[in-house]
Amino acid sequence: MQTRHFLPFVLLAILLLSSCKTPKDISYFQDLQPDVKSLSIGPSTNIRIRPKDQISILVNTPDLKLTNLFNLPQASQRIGMQSSTAATNGNGNLSGYTVDSEGFINFPIMGKIKVAGLTREEIADYITRELISRELVKDPVVTVEYMNLHFAVLGEVSRPGRYFISYDNPTLLDALSQAGDLTIQGRRDNILVLREEGGKQVPHRVNLCHTDSLLLSPVYYLQQNDVVYVEPNVMRKRQSTVNGNTVVSTSFWLSLASFFTTIIVLITN
Repeated sequence: MQTRHFLPFVLLAILLLSSCKTPKDISYFQDLQPDVKSLSIGPSTNIRIRPKDQISILVNTPDLKLTNLFNLPQASQRIGMQSSTAATNGNGNLSGYTVDSEGFINFPIMGKIKVAGLTREEIADYITRELISRELVKDPVVTVEYMNLHFAVLGEVSRPGRYFISYDNPTLLDALSQAGDLTIQGRRDNILVLREEGGKQVPHRVNLCHTDSLLLSPVYYLQQNDVVYVEPNVMRKRQSTVNGNTVVSTSFWLSLASFFTTIIVLITN
């Protein structure tokens, strides 16, 4: 007879524990084994300059007069200073070159040079060789920095927004880190990355819970203008409706437990 009195409390405990069950899709790299020493990563895709991109080009020489000839006015005031801050913040403190629709920039003295399709290292090497071959400068040091290149992170992250690219080979994990990581309501198993390819937006899906899905993905290394979107999970979608959080609320489970307890008591009596 005493067992019958404990039955409602057992049922209530089971219901409460089931409502607090830990989801299985929260942790990253769930398939990663403890004894793994190294992981394969897809080939890096260096950022290549496109039309409408803006870049800063600084030429350093031992002769200050020659230096000023090859640098835009505001840029020449910052010779010897790091320009990554301006590139990161996009604050326009540096004068730069905007790549035209045909992929060219108009560089001082050298005239129009094509930079579209080149990495920033390739641009710096090309300008260095041209300056030397034309006997304009003997030992120049050319530095190329990004100015308006960026990617966007949207959806269920702590700080959604647009983030400027200041270094080569930014990864998807870098982007999510800058955005403050996913919220607890974000889906880890279906990250969407939209990329401009051949004049179209091409969607790519990445599962952060599966190591190879992330590290071997073609969008593991981000490009300029990529859009990263974190989809809300089922709980978040329910919360967006008027009564959507009723199913997962504590009051719901308590009411349900009370209802079944009453039914059981009536039946047993």
